[in-house]
Formats: sequence, structure tokens, C-alpha cells
Amino acid sequence: MPRVRKGAARCQARKRVLKAVKGHRGSAGRLYRLAKEAAVRAGVNAQKDRRRRKREFRGLWVIRLNAACRQRGIRYSQFIYGCKKANIALNRKMLSEIAIADPDGFDAIVEAVSAAVES
Repeated sequence: MPRVRKGAARCQARKRVLKAVKGHRGSAGRLYRLAKEAAVRAGVNAQKDRRRRKREFRGLWVIRLNAACRQRGIRYSQFIYGCKKANIALNRKMLSEIAIADPDGFDAIVEAVSAAVES
């Protein structure tokens, strides 16, 4: 059986890895061995940060809602409790968008929530 050398395939694999780490600083962007490690690490971090992004956006929406609620004299926790009690089925993303884009509409929601909390 003849010995197979991996000439073209090896060249393509190296090119693929080095292309993936284009823009990395120093040796991680130039040397194959370090580039391979950098590519793996970058992939791990990318997956982790796709999950983290969801958390960070939810936190942002909560901060925006809290600020909007405080301006109208109600705490965030009371607001969310009142939303559940008043059967307002809007998520935090939509509520924060309403608070920014349509303050009058958000005032109406806060009034409905306050009425539901008091009763």
C-alpha cells in the first residue's frame, strides 16, 4: 500500500485556520499552532457570549423599566406584580420600548397597573 501524503488537504486546512484568525494580534494570527488554539478559544467564547447577550439585554430592559416606573411614582417590583395582576401580557422588552417610544401609552399602562395593585 503506498504512503499517502496530505499535501493539498493540509495546505487547505492551514489556510482555513489562518483565515479564521485573521485580525488576531501577534503570533495567534500568524503561526498555525497558536492560531489553531486561538480559533478554538474564539469559538468557545463566541458561544458563551451568545448566551450572555440575552442576559445583558434583559438586564438593560429591567433598568429602563425601573427608571420609567420611578419617574411615575411606582417601584419596578410593584409594576411587574401589577402587570401580572392586571393581565398585561407584555414582556420586559416590549414594555421598555413602549416606555421610550410612547410615554403616554406607558402612563396608561402604569395607571392600569396601579389600579390593579390597589384593588
